[in-house]
Parts: sequence; C-alpha cells; structure tokens
Amino acid sequence: MGSLPEQFVFRSRLPDIAIPDHLPLHDYVFERLADRRGRACLIDGATGETLTFGDVDAASRRAASRLAALGARHRGTVMLLLPNSVDFAVAFLASSRLGAVATTANPLHTPPEIAKQVAASGATVVVTDPAFFPKVTGLPGVTVVAAADLTTTDDDNIISSPPSPPIDVINDAVALPYSSGTTGLPKGVMLSHRGLVTSVAQLVDGENPNLNFREDDVILCVLPMFHVYSLHSILLCGMRAGAAIVVMKRFDVGVMLNLVERHGVTVAPLVPPIVVEMAKSDALDRHDLSSVRMVISGAAPMGKELQDIVHAKLPNAVLGQGYGMTEAGPVLSMCMAFAKEPLPVKSGACGTVVRNAELKIVDPETGLSLPRNQPGEICIRGKQIMKGYLNNPEATAETIDKDGWLHTGDIGFVDDDDEIFIVDRLKELIKYKGFQVAPAELEAMLIAHAAIADAAVVPMKDDSCGEIPVAFIVASEGSEITEDEIKQYVAKQVVFYKRLHKIFFVNAIPKAPSGKILRKDLRAKLAAGIAAC
Repeated sequence: MGSLPEQFVFRSRLPDIAIPDHLPLHDYVFERLADRRGRACLIDGATGETLTFGDVDAASRRAASRLAALGARHRGTVMLLLPNSVDFAVAFLASSRLGAVATTANPLHTPPEIAKQVAASGATVVVTDPAFFPKVTGLPGVTVVAAADLTTTDDDNIISSPPSPPIDVINDAVALPYSSGTTGLPKGVMLSHRGLVTSVAQLVDGENPNLNFREDDVILCVLPMFHVYSLHSILLCGMRAGAAIVVMKRFDVGVMLNLVERHGVTVAPLVPPIVVEMAKSDALDRHDLSSVRMVISGAAPMGKELQDIVHAKLPNAVLGQGYGMTEAGPVLSMCMAFAKEPLPVKSGACGTVVRNAELKIVDPETGLSLPRNQPGEICIRGKQIMKGYLNNPEATAETIDKDGWLHTGDIGFVDDDDEIFIVDRLKELIKYKGFQVAPAELEAMLIAHAAIADAAVVPMKDDSCGEIPVAFIVASEGSEITEDEIKQYVAKQVVFYKRLHKIFFVNAIPKAPSGKILRKDLRAKLAAGIAAC
C-alpha cells in the first residue's frame, strides 16, 4: 500500500516509551523481584492463602523442572486446562521458563473440543485438575499432570535450576490461545515473548502508564485466565506492576462482593454481563465497595445504561473501557481515564490506541485509509501483534497484510480527540458474554446431521448475554427433526456458551453467487422480527 498520509495514521496521546526487546516474558515479569520478593502477589480468594512474589518465582522454577521431567521441551506445547487458580499462574510462568508454548483451554469444553485443540496445538503435556482427568485420559502421546503436583518434588536441588534454554524472544511463541479471528474455525494465535512484553509495557510501563496499576493495588481476578483478556491485562500486567491479585475460581456475585470488601480491592476488571448481575443483586448495597478506584470493562461493549449503574453504585471508581483482540496481542486501545495523568472519559469510547503502535481506519470496499470521523475497518501495527496463526499461513495472510497491518474485522472510527468508537463488525463471530462463538464450527456440526440439508448460524441480540447463537435450518427432504432435537444434538458436543438458543426452519439459506452465506440478510430478518427467508 505504501506510506500513508501522517494524518491518516493514528497514534497514542501518550509518548512512546523504551520497551525491552531482549527479555523473555518471565524475566520481564520478575524484573523487579529483588524489591518485591516479600510483597503479596497472588491471593487465593477461596482460602485466603497468599503467595509473595518470591513464593511465585520459586514455585514457577519448581514447576518448570517438573514439566521438563514430564517431557515438556523448548518450543514444545503445554496445555493448561484449568479454572482460575494460583496454580494456573505458576504453570504458565513455568512453561515460559522452559521456552515452551502454553495453549490455554476452557476446562468446561467437551472432550471432543479439547481433543481437537490438543491435536491442533501439538500439546504433549496437559496440566489440569483431577476433576477434569476423564476429559483428557487416553489422548495419544499426551502426559496428564495435576497442577498441584507441579510444585511438589522430593528433589530440592532442582527448585532453583530448571532447564534454561536460549529463548528467541522475537520468534519463540510463549502463549497459544485459540481464536476464530475474523471468520472461520478456531485457530492457534502465536503470541511471542517480545509481543507480550511489548503489549504489557504499552499499558503499565513508563512515567505515565496508560493503565496506572500501582504496587499498593489489589486487583480482582474473576475473569477466566484461559482467556487472553485476563491472562494479559490482569495476571501479567498486575504482576509487572507489583500489585496483589485476588484470584476467584468461578464467578459468584455474592462471593465477589465479599472479596472486594475483605481484601480492599482497588481495581476490578470486568465484562458487561458481570456488571448486569451486580446491578440486579440485592447484595450490592450491603457491601462497602469504597476501596474500588478503577473499573475496567472489556471483551464486549458496555452501554451507557450500564455505565450509569456503575457510577451510581461505585461513586469513587473511574469507569472506562478497553478494546482488544487476541491476534492484536491483545490490547489495541485503552481508556485514558486510567492513565497516571488521566483525561476525561467519553461515553461509548473505548480509549485511544496504545503507545508504540500505529492504527488506521480502512474503507472495506476500496482499501483506502480514512480520515477522522469516517467509519471503516480498524487496523493496527506494532511489535505486540501476533506472529501469525499456527500452521495456517493462508489465514495469517488474510489477517496481517504485506505491510504488517493486522485487520481486526471491526468497524469503527477515530474522532477529533483520538478516541476510538466501535460501531459494527465485519467478522462473523458471535460474542456470548465475551466468549467467542464461531458460526462455522456450529454449521459444520449441523450439516453433518443426516436430517439437516443446510444451516446458517447468526447472532441474536440478548440483554443478558449480549448475543446468543441461533440457527436457520433447511431440513432434509422427508425429515421431521424438531427444534429440541437439534438443540440437544449440538449441546452434547459443545461448551455451554456455544449452544443454540433458537431454531428457525426455512426453505433455503440466502447465499451469494460465491456460495458465501449472506449473514447480514439473516441478521436483518432477526432485527425486524421476521423468522423466515
């Protein structure tokens, strides 16, 4: 495309900073360990057990030695099939120390879903809880270990001397979350050591950090660590900043409010569905939440109504949004109200582009870069973006162009104050409570059923969930399959958030001459309240 006019490339309102480009992720996170060794790092919300930074460092070394003994290797893959826990954090850092790649998976996934990710990622070791052993037992070439056993060893000599291979911070991946990207089936997103170091530094490093986490902060971790939002913006950012992190195994609004009050939580990274449950809860007014100074919303847009509720219930808290995508490393923009030197919040905005990166808005039809206040596809470039999709150069080339710009599939614009607004999306993903649902994955299941001739899956708006997956079905000739039968057929194969909520039987699925499903037509019919083609 060549160079762009300067006014059509948008940068942060904060100056660029020096970001280390030689440190592996674990060394970067523990870079200030000498000053923090005795400070609280991870707090188990259920038991109150606290690990200091020194404890976490030692535990991750011990776990790295144990993983190596189980066969984990430099550039090999370790699957973390775990709910939120201190063990999750230790296992992830241990994998980083070995130069291995940690692929994170939802422990509520079905055995077929897990088996697909194990095979696609090439994982040879699965770290999980005994409760989930039945889901992974018998997978060929895979060693299964309980997370708690990683830090238990009879040989104290290996605690401080795990294998330490030479890590290529630019080319070696450290995390492999799975994402559907702008379209299609889930794909392994290769995030390098340098990429994640850059992305964390863009937020929390420098004299005026965009995300002003402090050493005296207590950060709530209720969002799932297997999701890159929590892994990056809570665990890694929090540890880099020297804050304490209160880890909740699962979300319960009453338990969460108790923990906020008991531990004096100061930073609450949430998603809109959790805010909805908070708003509906009678317990909100029975707790002292005055310690909360910052509420961060991400993974899905937060409307003005929810923002007003948060402001009313947490008057001492600054509320703002960030915007991210797994492939982007993951954060593209962050609200400037969270900066050390804050700027006013603009309702509906998701912040300004992060430092040490470039952002542009592209016309989807012409590919031309657009000026301010004109909506187009959001693209970002910088050292933080993914290396690419694992073993999928075609999908990588469709997402990252020859000039290094990552195309998000989201439609938005940049206003006169450099604030980013998301207004639509090109990509086909359904966002159920912040979780990704790929229509193509469900459609492949549906079409495999003998009683279904054709199918299309699209999102339907929902007040509680944001969007829910619904299906348009063309039944096979002579078939008498019912809505409940289809729902049950899918539910047996997928995790809860991928289940179909409604079925519409139609005579044909609208398609372009190329054969591509015209999802926009189906979404328009849903919006108009018409359930027929």
